[in-house]
Amino acid sequence: MPRSVFGGGPVDLSGGIDPQREFVLAEAPTTPGIRDAVNVWIEEQNGDFAMRLGVEALAEEWDKQLVWLDIAFADGRVYCLRDENGPTHPAIDKDGRPTIRGSAGARFQCVEPFQRWDASFNGPVPRTTAQVLADGVWEDDEPTESVSFDIQMHMAVPPWQPGTLSTAASAAFEGEQGEFISPRYEQLFRCAGNLVIDGKSREFSGNGLRIRRQGLRKFEGFWGHCWQSAVFPSGKAFGFNTFPPREDGEPSYNEGYVFDGSGVLRPARAVHIPWMDALNTRGDNVSCVLETADGEVRIEGETFINTRSRHRGQLPADFPIVQQAHARYRWDGEETVGMVERSSRPSLIKDFKG
Repeated sequence: MPRSVFGGGPVDLSGGIDPQREFVLAEAPTTPGIRDAVNVWIEEQNGDFAMRLGVEALAEEWDKQLVWLDIAFADGRVYCLRDENGPTHPAIDKDGRPTIRGSAGARFQCVEPFQRWDASFNGPVPRTTAQVLADGVWEDDEPTESVSFDIQMHMAVPPWQPGTLSTAASAAFEGEQGEFISPRYEQLFRCAGNLVIDGKSREFSGNGLRIRRQGLRKFEGFWGHCWQSAVFPSGKAFGFNTFPPREDGEPSYNEGYVFDGSGVLRPARAVHIPWMDALNTRGDNVSCVLETADGEVRIEGETFINTRSRHRGQLPADFPIVQQAHARYRWDGEETVGMVERSSRPSLIKDFKG
């Protein structure tokens, strides 16, 4: 099993998950609706910028895999791309293993399961601002700039597989709420790389979260969520995902963990949750409290850049608006940067413009 050594001893970075699950589907599934996706969140260690990159293959559109890329700077600049024009990259690597998920200018490769993944991109990307995104504007003539990067990601925490850490979470995950998340696991990492925008190059280090999804995913009936995660310099980490209270009074999915840098993930649930009620571009208080068997864990947080997720096409009435953001976190005096994704129905968002 892949292992790393932290201050508290060796850590099984596979979390007991079969390493074969790290490999991508090499050919289109015969079952409609099956998705195979890799995506990452990355925060530059000082909070200067952050990014999200994903490549998703859908069974019915295997030759038109979706690439989504957001690179957001703390000054409000955002480079935002949605591309499904391909071409799709071959999944098989030089050793005959299905380790590559890529399309057009984007590429992921599993170098060593649960230990290392690489990500790269090369191509033109439209430039906009966080405020334009918050306002729901999509300008077809946005200027483009040349963007490229190569990033090496080294896993730092055992993966979390939603629906496995508590009986209550498992019960919620088995029903409709699990279909919103889909079969997946996520893993925090540290990274280093090079980013070039319009000919200007910069080396950087940072933190991130990698998500590996494979299976069916449903969006109908979704009503919102709050999802946060980060790894700290000492090796400790936290993560959780939860949905707002249900109108029918039934329990909402609420699951998370804390990690002390050694051993395994300790189950937790969120008891103070920063639900999204406004579309700001930065400065949101995203502090949270997690309840564990050993007591409460309080984590302070404030976003340094927020980006509203773009979506073409018609959405159902009052369908949740999704915001991807990146935050500075503080836990018992230790600081780091990490991710936060939230969504709320437009009717619950102050001064919503559309």
